[in-house]
Amino acid sequence: MNNTLIDNSLNKGASYKAYRKLIKDLLIQEKSTGNEQSDDLLNYSILNDKRMDRLDKTLKISEETQTSINNLKNNYTFLVIAEGWCGDAAQIVPILNKITESSTKIDLKIVLRDENEELMNQYLTNGSKSIPKIIIVDSENSVINSWGPRPSIATKMVLDYKEQNGSLDADFKANLQIWYNKDKGANTQEDLLKLLKAS
Repeated sequence: MNNTLIDNSLNKGASYKAYRKLIKDLLIQEKSTGNEQSDDLLNYSILNDKRMDRLDKTLKISEETQTSINNLKNNYTFLVIAEGWCGDAAQIVPILNKITESSTKIDLKIVLRDENEELMNQYLTNGSKSIPKIIIVDSENSVINSWGPRPSIATKMVLDYKEQNGSLDADFKANLQIWYNKDKGANTQEDLLKLLKAS
């Protein structure tokens, strides 16, 4: 893996606050993030912006997560590839923000998929540019692991549904959002803690 690419991506990376501001500023212009613009992507972005507002207010990290991140020996950065129109990113990036706000050992940097094609191409999921993708980087800017685009339970839901139905439809996507709402970020926290403990 090209360390220069990671260095450059980290330097370009936005804070969560800047990412949210960018999305809101574009929505005022009736635009979504990304190269492609459409009514659908705009509508997803509006919905996701509201979703992230709600999650910022309601999300809590678990005591187990807090204890684990307090005990981290090393410093890390979550380098996240996302876009404002992505429903999975809208559910996951606010959790990452809560984790990093609760730790002096973890930083969060967000880059947009369409503006960072070279980075995205290094972290494809089954050949596709699925997001969000979280690249866990150590204090030397070396990649120690990556994760995404969904927590493990949601990933299994997607695979099982595709096996039975061939592709994901609107009903499944609605059910996935219901699952995210019920899960309240617990599965994402568990998955990331396993990766950090293993590093």
